[in-house]
Amino acid sequence: MHFQTPLVPARLIRRYKRFLADIVPEEGPDAGREVTAHCANPGSMLGLAEPGVRIWVEPNDDPRKKLRYGWRLVDHENGHFTGVDTSVPNRALREALIARRIPDLADYAEILPEQRYAEKSRIDFLLRGPGRADFYLEIKAVTLSRSPGCAEFPDCVTTRGARHMDDLADMVRAGHRAMVLFLVQRSDAERVSLAGDLDPGYVARFDAARQAGVEVLCLSTRMSPQAIVAGGPLTFDHPRRFPAVPDA
Repeated sequence: MHFQTPLVPARLIRRYKRFLADIVPEEGPDAGREVTAHCANPGSMLGLAEPGVRIWVEPNDDPRKKLRYGWRLVDHENGHFTGVDTSVPNRALREALIARRIPDLADYAEILPEQRYAEKSRIDFLLRGPGRADFYLEIKAVTLSRSPGCAEFPDCVTTRGARHMDDLADMVRAGHRAMVLFLVQRSDAERVSLAGDLDPGYVARFDAARQAGVEVLCLSTRMSPQAIVAGGPLTFDHPRRFPAVPDA
């Protein structure tokens, strides 16, 4: 997935109200001037929003948009990047699915995004193929890393994510296939784990869904200020333990 407009480097002043960030672009007409950018990430962005961090933003001249910049990347200034736009994983995965670059999912010719299912959920992708059970594919963007090489999900409590695991388990019980795919938007990750200290409820429901037959796949991303592309598989470093699921 290539960015529509060339990204511009900037420095972060502060992130606030979840979806806003004050920045100072290093290039372009606003170079050296403090402006406000849109932050398309409702999560905590733990470890990614420290004042002074170098970031990359996408400018726009769309009169319908209130803000002229969108925050896309954190530049760790060591050759690695983290993608912070939570809309990117689905776009990158759709490209990979259409191109059949994910071997585990290459046999499904029909790719239906954002399909309603369960009581009040939408599945990121519903995959269908002749003679195959429907495949419910839920994408989770992973950006947290608290130890070298290890990416973690989630970065804060996610009741919505826990509900998704229950819904996926129900689809398996109904005779379909279901998978949670962790797309790691960090170029420095080698494995994926779950942050049980940040959200033990999610981990309990994840384990219950896995016991029910929900599949797990972790993919890397190749990223730069030019593009973000789904990459190869990563190790999933989470034991198969199935504790009792707490009440919602």
